[in-house]
Amino acid sequence: MINNRHSYRGDFLRDPVPREDLITIMKAGLAAPSGCNKQTTSLICVDDPTLLKKIYAVTGFGIETAPAIICVLTRKIVAWAGKCYNVQDYSAAIENMLLAIIALGYESCWYEGYLTDEDRIGARVAKILHVPDEYELIGILPVGIAERRSVGPKKKEFGERAWFNGFQNREE
Repeated sequence: MINNRHSYRGDFLRDPVPREDLITIMKAGLAAPSGCNKQTTSLICVDDPTLLKKIYAVTGFGIETAPAIICVLTRKIVAWAGKCYNVQDYSAAIENMLLAIIALGYESCWYEGYLTDEDRIGARVAKILHVPDEYELIGILPVGIAERRSVGPKKKEFGERAWFNGFQNREE
């Protein structure tokens, strides 16, 4: 299953995603590890067509046909020794959800950069969803059945990116 996961940027069928499946996906995200158990990641699932249209009008980056989206929120909470692990927390949550999405037969893509750059699209989406100021909306995962089958990118061979006992170690 893990090797079947890749970013899907195509159109989705209009079939709604059952709430039961969306809850399963979100629970997978919330089950992710969290630095010092600060649980800095929160989620908002949007499956209301009227609300989705408002969000799509703001985002403009290719999620318009998704019947549901999961918005990923983070809070910067100091965990230990002045350090905050919110980026690691939401990254783990997103990957868990992406794997759950594939396991349930749906497709998705991790959208983040478009939301957090200077256009502040994430903040505009957060306003639509009435997200309090102490949270930042940093990611959107569209969820749905792919309109067409997609193939993931070719990955480099294992030995080009993974080694034992040192960088590019050539054990004899």
